Amino acid sequence: MNKILALSLAASLLPLSAAAANEPAEAPRALGEEASIVFPSDSTIRNWRADRDRGIWVQDRRGDWFYGTFAGICRDIDFAPQIAVDSRGVNRLDRFATILVRGERCPLVSFVTSAPPPSKEGASKEDKKAADAAEDAVAN
Repeated sequence: MNKILALSLAASLLPLSAAAANEPAEAPRALGEEASIVFPSDSTIRNWRADRDRGIWVQDRRGDWFYGTFAGICRDIDFAPQIAVDSRGVNRLDRFATILVRGERCPLVSFVTSAPPPSKEGASKEDKKAADAAEDAVAN
């Protein structure tokens, strides 16, 4: 009796698995589009990396990367162990936010979807392409 129940249950689930297989794959995320991270905090920002003193890559909790361009240069960010975000009360990291680094205010002028930053150890061709894609996205 248990074998009959198990087989009938498996047979009833078969059409559902076929329908799921026919669903279109999720479209890749468009790069270079203005974006935001809501409620920027330790639980919503997984990682960040400075782009020398001109910008910052930020990874959200889902693993998506963003690139923020500073209005000017942001000294010390390349060596800072931590940063803070001043979102001016709207609880959103976007192009209107300011990154705080060792007491210095580094306002953003752009915050867009991005490819991951290049690796620190000898950037591969793929990493260089990702960095170029991020810079092109910011420029457009």
